[in-house]
Amino acid sequence: MELMLKGRVFLFMVLVGLLLPHLSQAASLYIDPPFSNLYRGDAVTLSVRLDVDEETGECVNAVDTVISYPDNIDPVDVSIGGSIFSIWVERPVINKENRTITFAGGIPNGYCGRVAGDPRLTNVLAELVFRSPGFVIGRTNDSNEATIEFTEDSVAYLNDGRGTKAGLRLLPASINLIDEVSPNIANDWQDEIDADDIPPEEFSIILEKGSGLKFTDRYYIVFNTVDKQTGIDRYQVMEEPNTQFASFEWGRADAPWVDAVSPYVLEDQSLNSIIRVRALDKAGNEYVATIVPDDSLRSMSNSQLINLMLIVFTALVAVSVLVGIVMYIRKRRQEAVTNVDEYHDEEFESQAKEIAPDEELDE
Repeated sequence: MELMLKGRVFLFMVLVGLLLPHLSQAASLYIDPPFSNLYRGDAVTLSVRLDVDEETGECVNAVDTVISYPDNIDPVDVSIGGSIFSIWVERPVINKENRTITFAGGIPNGYCGRVAGDPRLTNVLAELVFRSPGFVIGRTNDSNEATIEFTEDSVAYLNDGRGTKAGLRLLPASINLIDEVSPNIANDWQDEIDADDIPPEEFSIILEKGSGLKFTDRYYIVFNTVDKQTGIDRYQVMEEPNTQFASFEWGRADAPWVDAVSPYVLEDQSLNSIIRVRALDKAGNEYVATIVPDDSLRSMSNSQLINLMLIVFTALVAVSVLVGIVMYIRKRRQEAVTNVDEYHDEEFESQAKEIAPDEELDE
């Protein structure tokens, strides 16, 4: 766990170091609304928000968030459709064993507060959906209150080009769990999903090849998009064969979709495939991007070369057998002709002997 946190911090240091400098000393992470009521079986959506001190010109360009929750409430989903993050180091992960929700992302040039003239409070990092499950066997927390809070591992970084940690205020939220079934079942998140009929935004696939230790000189693809309604649920990749040699195909005709994250190392390093990436949002809407590697990049993998050699060997064997059959037929035909000629010669000599005595009598 400690090693993973250090790795994430390192990624953030790299990310923050690429962005423009601003100086500041404080920021706030808070959950909105801070207080809410939840009936048994209902669901509630809470917004994770970032606040900065606009008067001092404070800007934050990266946040690494760890949120904890008690076992008397269940996390249903995390939406990032309305997030101000445009770079994701770690997409939201719900760990029900540790009862944590983690995510990490960044904002090029930093978030410096509400844009002048914008009436909305556009500071949402993610939206958390929780449900009150009612009575569950094995639960240790019988409290009627659930506190959703940030752990001390949550970190914000200033947009100063040096990856400086911001002084961070962490403000929790409290949910009052009402042990009754609501007269009007509320599930705003499900209503939002049902209303979402817009696919994720169009995107392109970038084909790269690692150098040095990065992906050990292997081809990989990079992709990313957003969905401003319910958010991206997952990405899937398909490597579909695109060339044929006689009856032999490079790859599988029934290539399946595989869940993937960007960057994704390709299975077909020979690049004899049409590469497709499918982005699906929480409502199941999808957009599929496609890239066809340039002919100059394609090569044969070892398995393809072996298969091709097998095809050539099989073809040579077939030709050899065919030649053998033709030679055998020609030989049998030649023997038949020779036998016929010999038969005719013997007949002629026999007839000549029968005629010869008569000729002698005539003389």
